[in-house]
Amino acid sequence: MTQKESIVIIGGGPAGLTAAWEFVKDGGAEHYDVTVLEATKEFGGISRTVKHNGNRMDIGGHRFFSKDDRIMDWWKNILPLQGAPSYDDKKLGRHHDLEPGGPDPELTDKVMLKRHRVSRIFWNHHFLDYPISLTPGLLKALGFKLTMEVGFSYLHSMFRKLPEDNLENFYINRFGRKLYSMFFEGYTAKVWGRPPKEISSDWGAQRVKGLDVVAVLKNAVLKMLPKKRDSSQVETSLIEEFWYPKLGPGQLWETVESQCVENGAKVITDARVSEIRQQNGKIASVVYVDSKGKSTELKADQFISSMPVKDLVNALAEAPADGAVAKKAAEAAEADAKAVPADMIHVANGLPYRDFVTIGLLVKHLRIQNTTDIPTLGDPQIVPDCWIYVQDPGYKVGRVQIFNNWSPYLVKDVDDTVWVGLEYFCQEGDNFWNMSDEEATKFAIKELTRMRLINGPTDVLDSHRERVQKAYPAYFDTYEHMPELVEYLDSFGNLYCVGRNGQHRYNNQDHSMASAIEAVGNIQTGKTSKRNVWSVNTEKSYHEKK
Repeated sequence: MTQKESIVIIGGGPAGLTAAWEFVKDGGAEHYDVTVLEATKEFGGISRTVKHNGNRMDIGGHRFFSKDDRIMDWWKNILPLQGAPSYDDKKLGRHHDLEPGGPDPELTDKVMLKRHRVSRIFWNHHFLDYPISLTPGLLKALGFKLTMEVGFSYLHSMFRKLPEDNLENFYINRFGRKLYSMFFEGYTAKVWGRPPKEISSDWGAQRVKGLDVVAVLKNAVLKMLPKKRDSSQVETSLIEEFWYPKLGPGQLWETVESQCVENGAKVITDARVSEIRQQNGKIASVVYVDSKGKSTELKADQFISSMPVKDLVNALAEAPADGAVAKKAAEAAEADAKAVPADMIHVANGLPYRDFVTIGLLVKHLRIQNTTDIPTLGDPQIVPDCWIYVQDPGYKVGRVQIFNNWSPYLVKDVDDTVWVGLEYFCQEGDNFWNMSDEEATKFAIKELTRMRLINGPTDVLDSHRERVQKAYPAYFDTYEHMPELVEYLDSFGNLYCVGRNGQHRYNNQDHSMASAIEAVGNIQTGKTSKRNVWSVNTEKSYHEKK
């Protein structure tokens, strides 16, 4: 019997758990000894589901959609698609293409729902289409004069393109300077804490993708045609139908973790990686610290990391090089310098992140009227949106989620209460981050009241505040030197960086999973180049064509 290849996977989020399952499924544990180290007690990273008093919060909102068929099939194999109407489907007389033989959401939890996406922009007390499109609603909200300014500004941008060396120019080239100043400039600064002119255009290329005014208009025209389009023909930002686990995204990752353990993987929680030790140009072991402060060294043949790149490089710098544990301090310091070059430490420590606070408010009802033709559960004043982008600069809140519309099973009393989440972008340690739960909740209630979405504090029945560190890798400061850091990390032949924070790339969930699948494939086949691992979510064709 051949000896198993040992694998250590750092992180129990989408990338780490995808990698683990790829190794151990179909009897893979006979060939691979897999250990997952998760720093917390929960699985899914920012794709986890937070449970509070019978209600559930989705951190950031996660649509389960991908142009990569491997990922869609992967999800469906973990949680099968619904084969019968869900609670809200029945109540609203809503019809989906149900999966023949699929489970009934009313009888089992292990099921993936089909959802209709509605997202709009809140601006100047108007609800506008998201993405921005030239509809009668927008024209009415803007008025004749502003509409003409927007139109001429866009025409000007069509004939006079700016160099796309920053995010501001990227947006202006696609939407015109006037729409940019109204809907993108302030919101982008709200999200990132920096003006768009200081941010790399790479972020726009990944998130906005092929979207511009022409794409929006083309999509609007095609929607009116009788022929139903496959999701692969639509820009990701315009996708209108998606899948969603009955009990939120964390349910899927909790299920994956259970299946990994059942199939032979070892999962260790409360295991924060503090050192990564190398020997002869390869990674030799990791050291993790448990909740009691005890350190444990774990050796392996291959290492897959989804921990933040900044933390990864600092863990390498913390560890003695070439096993020089017993060297004198000066010699150890010199060995450390050789192990991780000073310029690489500088790049890693300069990589910026944006942190995130979400405040859940359970309210009796919303004050606004549903003026769409889409029916909603319970109170007729609940709007059908999954989330609302607050692009009005008068508010700190960036988005408002309505959990009732993601899944009725996220809300304990879905017919009589509305469970909303207010999402705030901030920096760890800033004034908003450091607010007490009571202060942050009061702030959120005040903003929701000013937005005229609720009447005031008496409408609020319950609340919960959740902080999320390093939610969004940012594209400024030392980010321009990432290629050099990638080259350095790739020099360790048995280290693979995957996932959003593992690659310092604003990946969606499916991109993180795809990077892990590529890494596992390389290990299984002996492929040495890691270009395929890093190229997920970078090639334009990935976004625009299937």
